[in-house]
Amino acid sequence: MRRTGVAAVLCVALTVAGCSADDEPAQTPSATPSSAPAFAPGAEGIGDPYFPKYGNGGYDVAGYDLKLRFDPKTDQLTGTATITATATQDLSRFNFDLSKLTAKNVTVDGVRASSKAEGTELVVTPAQGIVNGRPFTVVVEYGGRPAQLGNAVLGQGGWLENGQGAIALGQPESASTWFPVNDHPSDKATFKLEMTVPEGVEAISNGVPGPRRTTGGWTTWSWSEGSPMASYLAMVVIGQYRVTTTTHNGKPLVLAVAESLPANGPAAQSLGKTAEITDFLATKFGPYPFDANGGVAVDDRKIGYALETQSRPVYGPAFFNGGPNESVIAHELAHQWFGDSVALEKWQDIWLNEGFATYAEWMWDEHKGTQTIEQSFDDVYNSYPWNQPGEAGNPGAERIFGNAVYQRGGMTVYALRKTIGDAAFDQLLKRWTTEHKDGNASTDDLIALAEQVSGKQLDDLFQSWLFTTGKPAKP
Repeated sequence: MRRTGVAAVLCVALTVAGCSADDEPAQTPSATPSSAPAFAPGAEGIGDPYFPKYGNGGYDVAGYDLKLRFDPKTDQLTGTATITATATQDLSRFNFDLSKLTAKNVTVDGVRASSKAEGTELVVTPAQGIVNGRPFTVVVEYGGRPAQLGNAVLGQGGWLENGQGAIALGQPESASTWFPVNDHPSDKATFKLEMTVPEGVEAISNGVPGPRRTTGGWTTWSWSEGSPMASYLAMVVIGQYRVTTTTHNGKPLVLAVAESLPANGPAAQSLGKTAEITDFLATKFGPYPFDANGGVAVDDRKIGYALETQSRPVYGPAFFNGGPNESVIAHELAHQWFGDSVALEKWQDIWLNEGFATYAEWMWDEHKGTQTIEQSFDDVYNSYPWNQPGEAGNPGAERIFGNAVYQRGGMTVYALRKTIGDAAFDQLLKRWTTEHKDGNASTDDLIALAEQVSGKQLDDLFQSWLFTTGKPAKP
């Protein structure tokens, strides 16, 4: 993100009806008492140190397959979600994150299950316990009027209605406002979407565009992201957009600009640099990691940030107020490697996303001849408010989008390069994005790899740059 100013199948279908709360069926395994599984509920949160209630325990998702319909006139969303998952414990029941929407007719492996809403959780109890390691299937119908999630410190996120359409977007959480989900980046999954909207309205999402069909005044747009994706990176943008689809390096390149923005204005010009910037970053980070690329420029002032939604970042309008802005494009495209392909294990390590994306801006500026990476570092180092609270490597939940994460994070990357040398640093970048591709990683993983490729002990470096609030010496 960049803000202005700084296996088997688990099917879930959802409808406008309220969640059913059938009597919970008894959990009676057929095995003998001595070998009977110890069925227990999955945890209501995944246990992230910053956001303990985000996500859910007891299962691992492999893929989401959504078939939805949105009517901008009524702001009603209805449809089905198919979720492939596997139990990671002997499950008696499990939760999905689902906010503001209602669900009924839940089945697990084709058998009716009970379900109930508990705040922003959908609790599902199958007719029989699910043994650890076994894939399972759930089906529900759902719908309702989506709404945003409010956070007093981090702001709004999730489904945002905007007159003739909607934008589903946000970090650190947003997906639960429009589909049932294990809403934490540690449980990555593939993603498919069919979104049906009134004819003449566009619906843009992640991944490779599929067939589009129109029937009875409604058009269904289809999208497919085949690489595992953190749930907060799922998005859909609905409204009036100029959409262009071309091919670059054998992959679809989809660019969409709100029709209310100038056809050849700063936003369109900036998005037009997507292919060039991607190619440059690939020389530093290794091959582009996904099957599609692109970007979406929205025209809603409530979106005061840009977000690295996988394979197709979304940019708020304020970034282009002063003219074309290639830096924000470089920042969000860098996230396709750092944050998307290699995702966080826990939110404390968000500097891994933002520090490398900030450094990518400096690399692009140097490539374009604007100024060197060293000059960009010096500008930040000389103006950084060193007395402010917040460490880059442990900023606290309320400061995950603060200066320490972005600016001190970027300076940490530069200090690492100067300490281990250019050759080792170049090797580190490519090995990191290759060895952790489509997975999750931590700060400890980066330190271990940096020490391995450089042959140097780096505890002091990372301690001074990531885990203190004082001013380190210039590298």
